[in-house]
Amino acid sequence: MKYFRLVQKEINVAPLLAEIDGQETVWLANTSRQDKIRVQRDTNTIFLRNAVVRPDLLINENQESVATGMSAHFPLAMGFLAKAAELFNSSLSRATIVRLKPRSSVGVHIDVGSYYLIRNRFHLVLKSPSGSVLRSGNEEVRMREGELWWFDNKQHHSAFNESNEWRIHYIFDLLPAAYARLAVNPLPLEDSLPAYSESVGAER
Repeated sequence: MKYFRLVQKEINVAPLLAEIDGQETVWLANTSRQDKIRVQRDTNTIFLRNAVVRPDLLINENQESVATGMSAHFPLAMGFLAKAAELFNSSLSRATIVRLKPRSSVGVHIDVGSYYLIRNRFHLVLKSPSGSVLRSGNEEVRMREGELWWFDNKQHHSAFNESNEWRIHYIFDLLPAAYARLAVNPLPLEDSLPAYSESVGAER
């Protein structure tokens, strides 16, 4: 397959699921993703790492990310993600825990922008009773619990939950070390220009 690759299977996800259980309120702590992105309206998201705040940049062009306050509640998740980054000689960028409603889907979309262009997207299936159907390009797979997958999110892609239970995944991006030099944001405007008085003084 060109757009999917099964990286590892039979991962023990029970402790990772247990870490999520009993923290039901965190699913609705930040609803921006399902509120603002139409194809994600049937999802809930826990943000573990997110883009730094840069009002001067479109989020898909923002190269910098940082751990959220919520990440402190999920040390096992953060540990798993750190090991995955090390395994692939990469650095961890944005990372989420996402659940998809029963009998629901994520509509067809494509992840565009320089942020995505130089990163690899991964899914770890934590809970998916009937398997998670994902399509990318002209390919389709059914991801099973305990499987870690890479897939090409630069293609048009979509997802389906055919079961009567929530489907839960880790979804995260890794920046290969070879591309680290490209993942640099421009300076904020106020830091990139000298003060007016200084520039005038220098000209005189």
